[in-house]
Amino acid sequence: MKVGIIGLPFSGKSTLFAALTGRGEEATGKGAGLGVVKVPDPRVEHLAHVYKPKKKTLAEITFCDLLAGARESKGFDAQTVAAMKTMEALVIVVEGPEGIRDAERDEAARKALREVVIELTLSDLVIAEKRLERIRKEKTSEADKRAIERAHAALSEEKPLRIVPFAPDEENVLPNYQFLTRKPAIVVANLREADLGKPLTKLEAEARALGMPFVALCAALEREISALDPAERGDYLKEMGLSEPAQDRLIREVYALLNLISFLTTGEDEVRAWTCERGTPAPRAAAKVHSDIERGFIRAEVVAYDDFVAARSSMSDAKKAGKVRLEGKDYVVQDGDIINFRFNV
Repeated sequence: MKVGIIGLPFSGKSTLFAALTGRGEEATGKGAGLGVVKVPDPRVEHLAHVYKPKKKTLAEITFCDLLAGARESKGFDAQTVAAMKTMEALVIVVEGPEGIRDAERDEAARKALREVVIELTLSDLVIAEKRLERIRKEKTSEADKRAIERAHAALSEEKPLRIVPFAPDEENVLPNYQFLTRKPAIVVANLREADLGKPLTKLEAEARALGMPFVALCAALEREISALDPAERGDYLKEMGLSEPAQDRLIREVYALLNLISFLTTGEDEVRAWTCERGTPAPRAAAKVHSDIERGFIRAEVVAYDDFVAARSSMSDAKKAGKVRLEGKDYVVQDGDIINFRFNV
């Protein structure tokens, strides 16, 4: 799963990328930076403490620092637009300028967000207009025609397509066009450390009205935290009055935005979080571990993580309490399920 980080010049997107990935900003200055990021998961840490495996493996997301320079009506260049189309989701970074009153900071950040959103919308509108021209000359499906007409009407009113309802048959044809405003997106307000905790009420409301979750953080502070030795990080967070880095919350928000969950496997060799889409049936989840397990799937032995912990983190106690279940092929995997797949090939 690749997630693109975009924003106006000097918004702090490269600083955020450096904080998330541990890569220096100098590595992203001449093109799209790419970095694999672990998804923080206290459940994996606890299970590793219980089982003491040879290794522990967290879920991962790939973040890309894209050179999105929409400013002064320049818009996004063709290379950036092409890169964004390959992303599963977008992180839009907007700056909350320092040295001004809260209301002015809120408005400045809203203006930056609107500038980025308009550029994304205009990019989609060009696609819709070109497709409409072809539809008038060529024979196409009724669903295709309706979908493009609906998309064109919404984009003309500067509405992102993620908040526009489409019929099921229209939804089926829309992925062919790689509309940017259909992609899941999250808004990150990059504040100065002194401004953390100050409200950006209107910015948050505007982001959510456009179908985008909202996170406020200080990218420079997050980069400092990520550069610390892990042994020092906990003490530093305590001194700052923080329970965790804001980037951890952002990573989990992005994971949820992508409609992803984690199921867990345990053992002496490895404790691991496996990624699958919400709504995945057990055999398809088993394929994440190995294709042979899906092919020879018999059933899944499942216990919810919270039930496992409540049973003193003992699988035998969880079984005695009736919390370990045998599930068949129709079972839909839930976030935090600890699963042992039974199979025969």
